Amino acid sequence: MLQAQDESPAAQKALEDLCRTYWRPIYGFVRREGAKPEEAKDITQGFFALILERKDFQSVRKEKGRLRSFLLASLKHFMANERRDAAALKRGGGGTLIPLDGIAEDDPSDFDRSEMLSADLLYDRKWAFTVIDRVFARLREESQASANTPLLERLNTLLSDEPDRPSQAEIGREFGMTENAVKQAFHRLRQRYRQLLREEVAQTVATPAEIEQELRHLIVALRS
Repeated sequence: MLQAQDESPAAQKALEDLCRTYWRPIYGFVRREGAKPEEAKDITQGFFALILERKDFQSVRKEKGRLRSFLLASLKHFMANERRDAAALKRGGGGTLIPLDGIAEDDPSDFDRSEMLSADLLYDRKWAFTVIDRVFARLREESQASANTPLLERLNTLLSDEPDRPSQAEIGREFGMTENAVKQAFHRLRQRYRQLLREEVAQTVATPAEIEQELRHLIVALRS
């Protein structure tokens, strides 16, 4: 996030990339607050258009805030005071539009399944999943660039919570490896996963000192 806090073209691009990445938690919050899908899309686009126009991330470092909490507080203010302008902003009345890729693919029942969560908790949970998704995307990219792509892709499944994920012994038999060799390879992958997770979180906080606290918050959100 630090590189998104000056006036250079690179900073503007970084700002747009952050908005493009984290629209799902914003959209999820707006939907939980009662907006229909199309209205929620308008509000989300209008909100990001305003953020980009004002370059509001300048204030994050001053307040030593986190991008996650900063955006949520800004969104609540926007919805309370400027919601009426969201549709106009979204349709080009000001600011830069952010492509909301995959918005039509969001499962409406997701909001039913999480009906016990408040809008704030749903926002944090979707934020945490977005961070995790970015980490797995980077791991997949690295796997595809490796000579051991099939093995790494199988090891990646061990990082998930899927009930049908293979055991280390099964992967060993599949690749003609001892279980201990698989265990060592998975250990290295977990270390890389943790490194990438820290890097992703570092992009959403104002100072390195906030990384650990934000990581703990995301873990709590995932368990909610």
